[in-house]
Amino acid sequence: QVQVAESGGGLVQAGGSLRLSCVVSGRPFIPGSAGWFRQAPGKERQFVAAIGWRVGDTTYTKSVEGRFNITKDDAKNTMFLQMDSLKPEDTAVYYCAVRRGTVVLKIPGTYDYWGQGTQVTVSS
Repeated sequence: QVQVAESGGGLVQAGGSLRLSCVVSGRPFIPGSAGWFRQAPGKERQFVAAIGWRVGDTTYTKSVEGRFNITKDDAKNTMFLQMDSLKPEDTAVYYCAVRRGTVVLKIPGTYDYWGQGTQVTVSS
């Protein structure tokens, strides 16, 4: 079984930064692609960013473009989400997800493995 574990969430002031980490472990597995999603209270889980594991192509939801950056470390089987210029509306539980397919997709149902989530709270 593949395990996915996020970390790095916390409480930060508006305009501040956080870096989330996502470690993929368990049975040998190299993702085809991976992404970050978030869910705020009373809202649907929404796409944030994704990366193709083999090629490194990335895509972002428009509300975070220019502020968030998704990267990966192949040696550590780890993905990161650098979040800068954080806004109160970024407050949510952030989830890491991976999928076997290599095409970068934005729909939660297309991802195969999920982490437990890490809380990000941005105060004004």
